[in-house]
Amino acid sequence: MDTPVSGLTFVARSTSPLPVSNVTNENPMKIKTTLLILSGVVVPVAALLAGRWLVARQLRRDVDNLFALASTKPVNAYDPAQLTSLPPPVQRYFRHVLKPGQPYLRTARLRHDGQFKTDLKKDWISITGDEYFLADSPNYMWIGTTTWFSACDQYKTARGSLTIRLLSVFTIQRGSGPSYDQGELLRWLAETAWFPTSLLPSGPAVWSPIDENSAMLTITDNGLTVSCRMDFNEIGEIVRCQAQRYSDETHIQTWVCHFSDYREIHRLRVPTRAGAAWVIDGEEKPYARFTVREMEYDQPRAY
Repeated sequence: MDTPVSGLTFVARSTSPLPVSNVTNENPMKIKTTLLILSGVVVPVAALLAGRWLVARQLRRDVDNLFALASTKPVNAYDPAQLTSLPPPVQRYFRHVLKPGQPYLRTARLRHDGQFKTDLKKDWISITGDEYFLADSPNYMWIGTTTWFSACDQYKTARGSLTIRLLSVFTIQRGSGPSYDQGELLRWLAETAWFPTSLLPSGPAVWSPIDENSAMLTITDNGLTVSCRMDFNEIGEIVRCQAQRYSDETHIQTWVCHFSDYREIHRLRVPTRAGAAWVIDGEEKPYARFTVREMEYDQPRAY
């Protein structure tokens, strides 16, 4: 960001000569001090901006690499006749959110704002995010940004990871391994509510009945199987998802997502508000509240 610098113009009113000492001693010292101060500010700021640019360029490349994994095969179209083998609440869901003839989606991307907690005991902070999905296979990438840090969650080619950067430049945490694989695959599965054609019978996920308002959603990717309990309201919208997810590298905990404020976007009915929470001692402890500001399909490129 360029910062305007204001200047002052001095007009001489005296014809008296300037003292030699001021010219030869004080002014050079002042200039030197000023230059040192400016260099102490400008150089770090320039380095920070350059670092942010390099990180942003790498993230754009990562998004391009993600979308390069999307299938190029001809897409199917949704036919309500596909639903006959599904549990009743799931049939109700698809009839509500899809129109006959809807082409299967290949990719999705969204932008959101909202609030986030870096720790359940801390206050809410503002956050914005860009998220990119493959709809025909479990791959996604989320980039969240706050005032002081940025985070990148992703699940790509059966591997999950999390990277946190201070000031969007300096890596302060990097995580990967089996617990991240499980957690990030679960996140993709829960967020399929934003691209529902991936949940149709010919897609990668499988539905199992629970009761008239709930069904179990399961996916297996590269030998890793995860499941979410999906709860539906009376008109067929997914309003809650519950799963057992790793809260760290060794502990599994109940994890919950909420979805609401469904709207029609590009002929699909999808939620525009979402939240996530951990369940501790039987009580939900929320840590994320997002509102979708943009949602696009089959636009396979970075914002």
